[in-house]
Amino acid sequence: MIPVSLTDVSSYLPGRRVDADHFAALAGTDELADNVMFCAPRHRHHVADETAEDMVERAAAGLVERHGARAVSGVDVLITHTQLPDLPVVGCGGTVARRLGARPEWVIDLHNGGCASFVLMLKLAADILRGRGRGSALVCNVQNTAGRVFAQSEVRTLAQAAIPGDGCGVALLTVSDASPILDVECRHHPEFAGDMTVVTGDGRRYWAPGTGQLRVGFTESGIAEVLTRGNRLVPEAAAAVCDRIGVDTADIDLLVTNQPNRVFLRTWRDALRLPAERHPDTFDDCGNLFGAAMPLTLDRELRAGRVPDGSLVVFAGFAHAGDFSAAAAVSWRP
Repeated sequence: MIPVSLTDVSSYLPGRRVDADHFAALAGTDELADNVMFCAPRHRHHVADETAEDMVERAAAGLVERHGARAVSGVDVLITHTQLPDLPVVGCGGTVARRLGARPEWVIDLHNGGCASFVLMLKLAADILRGRGRGSALVCNVQNTAGRVFAQSEVRTLAQAAIPGDGCGVALLTVSDASPILDVECRHHPEFAGDMTVVTGDGRRYWAPGTGQLRVGFTESGIAEVLTRGNRLVPEAAAAVCDRIGVDTADIDLLVTNQPNRVFLRTWRDALRLPAERHPDTFDDCGNLFGAAMPLTLDRELRAGRVPDGSLVVFAGFAHAGDFSAAAAVSWRP
C-alpha cells in the first residue's frame, strides 16, 4: 500500500475567552442543569464575526510557518468540515482554496462525521492520495457554533450552552512514510441516525421565518442513550484499529479523542486501560470543540513537546447521537 503520512497539524482559537461564571450568571431553570452531560468547562472561546475561512486561514498559519507557503497552496486535495456553514448550500472549500492561493484537484465540503469527522477526513484524503500515488492534502475542521447558536439570548440560559467552544484545527497529509497512517476504522450506525434533533421555541423548521431560537433537542432519556452508546462505540473503534496493527490498547502512547465532557473522557481511557497523562484533556480550557478537538488537541501536545518521536497516536471519537464512530492509528515521527 502506498504510504500516506499525517505530516503536521495546526490550530486556532478565537480571541474571546469565556469562563464558566459567564454562563452561571445567565443560567435559567433548565431541568437538565444537573445532568452529567452539562458539567461546564472552566473556559472556552467564542467566535465574533469570523467566518469559517477566516478560521482555517488562521489555523493554517502554523503550517505555513513550519513548512512554507507552498506546502499549503500546493495541496492536491482540500477537505473541509464546518459545524455551521456561513452560507446555506455552499460550503467553505472554494473560499478557503482562494484564501490559501490553492488550486486543488479535489475540493470537498464534508458535512457528516460530526465530532469524529477528523478521522473520516483522514481516511478520505488518504484514499484519494493513494489513488493518485502522489501529492498532498489539507483537511480542515471548523467549530463555530458556540458564539453563534449557543450564545443566543434564549439558548444561553440553557445548560447545553455552557459546553461548546469554538476553534479550528487543520492537518497536512503527504504521500510519504514520515508519520504513516497505519490504519483507519470508520463505522456508520444508521440505526442511530436522526436521534440527534434541533428544535426551535416556536416549533417551526429551522429555515422557516419565526421568533424561536434554534437549539439542540436534548431530553433525559435521549442523553442516557447517547451516554451508553458513546461509552461503548469509541473504545470499540480504537480497539479494532489496535487489533489490526497488532498492538494492545494499553500500549497506545497518545489517545486523542473528541472532548464532549469529563464523563466520556474518563470512561474511554479506563476502557482502553490508559493513564490520564496519555489521554490529553482540552475540555476545561476549550470546551467541546466537536470535530476540531482532535487536531487542536494533538497540536497542543506537539507544541508542548509531549509527543516523543515514534509515538503511537490513536485518534478516536463518535458523532451526534452515535450514528458514526471512528478511529485511526498514526506512527508519529515529526
